[in-house]
Amino acid sequence: MELTETTGADERPLWRRIIDFPLVGLIVATGLFIAAFAIGLQVGKQVPLSAESLEGLALRSAINIGLCIAVYKLVIVRLGEHPRDDLRAAGATRSFGAGLAIGAVLIAAVVGFAALFDVYNIVGPGGTQQLMTNLIAAAIVPGILEEVFFRGILFRWIEEFAGSWVALLLTSALFGLAHIHNPNATWFSSFAIAVEAGLLLGGAYMLTRNLWMPIGLHMAWNFTQGFIFDVPVSGIDQAGLVDARLSGSELLSGGSFGLEASVIALVIATAAGVALLILASRQGKVVAPWWITRNRIA
Repeated sequence: MELTETTGADERPLWRRIIDFPLVGLIVATGLFIAAFAIGLQVGKQVPLSAESLEGLALRSAINIGLCIAVYKLVIVRLGEHPRDDLRAAGATRSFGAGLAIGAVLIAAVVGFAALFDVYNIVGPGGTQQLMTNLIAAAIVPGILEEVFFRGILFRWIEEFAGSWVALLLTSALFGLAHIHNPNATWFSSFAIAVEAGLLLGGAYMLTRNLWMPIGLHMAWNFTQGFIFDVPVSGIDQAGLVDARLSGSELLSGGSFGLEASVIALVIATAAGVALLILASRQGKVVAPWWITRNRIA
């Protein structure tokens, strides 16, 4: 990825140069996002609708997403030496659609191999009662908020300071660690999430240089495995179109956490992530560390 070079002396005031330094920008952007998220939760508690109702869930989710996106679009995109909007409208439909397709196909392949190894079996019909709940809680909310935070903030500024590969390593590790307190989580499940999802979502971000593909991929992966195939989403049980059971070796089934903690998902999703990273590298979208780019400009 080419960086814009500047000529002449840096005429920005000292306070602006401090704020624009990558690590400072990382702290400021993270603080703003967490504050927006916390305020959204507090505002949501004032909604006069039951948190258990679909209407209450939808309104609370809209408030939280709306505040976080507003802070991102109005403030965070303007920070740094190279301000940019990773949620820009240009190319959004294409990238989002590609992400949806990739996510759905990958998790369908994981379930298909799990069925082939007899660790995934459909035992009866399900229903559509939880369609909207699953779509909002398991797909839309985590797909948007987690990607804006992990790729749009953490990855962006770590990459600007330490380069693409360090950003990929650290954000993948943090993404896996963030799932350690999920129901039925283990250290292996967090390791699996870090590798398979970290490389896949990070690779999608590096290749497209926008958040639409990772968001679409994240949403489709969660929704397809939970609602279509009735597989736990990161340890959280779902009600799907079918009633399915995971059994047999935990290495193949992922146990109670779900297929994301299986060797099957680890191999398939990691391979897809590596393919995206190879494409990104071949297209020159790997960013060098800050101290190297600084020396080049100087």
